[in-house]
Amino acid sequence: MSKKIDRKELVTAIKACAGLTEKQKGDLTQLLNETPKYGLVWEDTTENAYEDLRTEVPVMYEDKSKAIINGSDYPNHVIIEGENLKALTDLCYTHAGKIDVIYIDPPYNTGNKDFVYNDQFIERENSYKHSKWLSFISRRLKLAHRLLSEKGIIFISIDDNEQADLKLLCDEIFREYNFIGLISRATGTTTGQDTGSLGKACDYILAYSLYPNYEIGGIPLEEKDLLRYSLKDEKGNFSILQLRRTGGEDKREDRPTMFYPIKAPDGTEIYPYGPTGYESRWRVGPDKMKQMVKDNLLYFKKDKNGKWKVYYKFYAKGKSKRPSNLWTDLDGNKKAQIELKNILGNVRFDTPKPLQVIKRILEITTNKESNILDFFAGSGTTLHATMELNKEDGGHRKCILIQNNESNICKDVTYPRNKKVIEGYNTPKGEHVEGLHDNNLRYFRMDSVPRKPLRQNRQRLAASMIDMLRIKHNVYTEKDYVGTLSTNPRTTRYYEDNGHGLLLLMDSSRIGVMVDAIKSMNIKHIDVYVYSDGSYAFDEDFSAVADKVSVYAIPGPMLRNFNRIAPEMPDETIEEPNREMTTAEAEDNSDDYKGEEE
Repeated sequence: MSKKIDRKELVTAIKACAGLTEKQKGDLTQLLNETPKYGLVWEDTTENAYEDLRTEVPVMYEDKSKAIINGSDYPNHVIIEGENLKALTDLCYTHAGKIDVIYIDPPYNTGNKDFVYNDQFIERENSYKHSKWLSFISRRLKLAHRLLSEKGIIFISIDDNEQADLKLLCDEIFREYNFIGLISRATGTTTGQDTGSLGKACDYILAYSLYPNYEIGGIPLEEKDLLRYSLKDEKGNFSILQLRRTGGEDKREDRPTMFYPIKAPDGTEIYPYGPTGYESRWRVGPDKMKQMVKDNLLYFKKDKNGKWKVYYKFYAKGKSKRPSNLWTDLDGNKKAQIELKNILGNVRFDTPKPLQVIKRILEITTNKESNILDFFAGSGTTLHATMELNKEDGGHRKCILIQNNESNICKDVTYPRNKKVIEGYNTPKGEHVEGLHDNNLRYFRMDSVPRKPLRQNRQRLAASMIDMLRIKHNVYTEKDYVGTLSTNPRTTRYYEDNGHGLLLLMDSSRIGVMVDAIKSMNIKHIDVYVYSDGSYAFDEDFSAVADKVSVYAIPGPMLRNFNRIAPEMPDETIEEPNREMTTAEAEDNSDDYKGEEE
């Protein structure tokens, strides 16, 4: 039994201690005042990618040589080559609250050179093995939490090495009451046969929603399920259920209006009596019953005593079933390797996920317009599954993949796989697989801008934001003109697709002529981003075209978002040359903005 601590006495002693600085006294007092709670505790360890964020702001740019464009009406999928922690900070600006489904397959931390931390493999004997993994994954899951939409859900593949730790971590980040389930997925092979422990024939998929009461969708019926639908009429195969209410609240007094006669085929009347002769009730009222009779949804048959029983029909067509947490009916890991080999030949990637597994996740969670994210993309199965599902149901789902290029994975596996899936390919046996042509693919690489609060850094950041803004607004085609006004790569960039425009304006002195150009345009809407040293977005200057545009300042909002999630900058200050602000900027330049950026 732990000894009870007199916190008040200790706080008094800390305050009186002459050997501590005021900051040390404050830190110790804070630790004592924190309320202990149940949960996961680990030694927080830093990593290179996290430390980089102290001095740089991540940005991304498109590698247009890898773009696959089949039509402006098709979904634009995105592959981002780069460190996923940095890419996620950008997505927290462009896609906060907009991702419907996240699936990730992070390193399992087996100690078999599967987890790289600070450019070093973490070995099985490393005493900080679990702490390093938890530090690594927690930073990314906290950002993932920001990205999920109101009806969002995240799936995380894992095995025995970190499953228990990951469950506790997710209970904290996503909340225990949002836990959807732990899926046990048969891998198709049993490993560990040469050890004294149990062999491993499955791994796991943890699922959490953003909010409670998430409803998982159904999966198609299998052949064994269809055996239940053995009866048939003009509408198709059907099964039957007793029309009399069974179980709780099945008495006449529970719903008096649902005790009434139904006419049998021979003209006799049938009442809902229970098995011991008590007065029960039907499942539906008289009005609903009349409609069921009209629709031929009733089924009559006699029991062993010759008494009529009433049933209602339900048809196999359009039916699905709720998935369980045991998935033994899908392809295993060997099939995943065969799938990848059929597409890429002998390109090596040891741990692809089966296409059918990811498709099931998307089938039970997405609608036709869902946004999907995988920030441990690996071989790119999630995008492949997204495109397959779009083909099957005519959907317009969009998928974002993030994958670093360690061992050339992104360049040699993730991208080529999905390029071939879109364009079509021949298997090693010479069989042709038709491409999923109704898709576009964009390829982006990560870069960075210095974080020091200098005006030239803000200007460089604003100019570098255009590609992430294109992803944000799903507008990609660059134009040489805004209306009849020509663009200038240094001051004006304009993009337009399907009646929606995206305008980046680095020089606010051009707003007047830009407004005149927009007046003459026949366009649904333009998102306008104007460079501002403060946070004023020049909204009033666009009042003449307010019905056509939404106006935003850059890079202020992006920097505010970044500063909330990034570690603090090093202790140094840089003074900028004084600049006289406009009245509008001064009024709108809030204190929190100045504190974060200057």
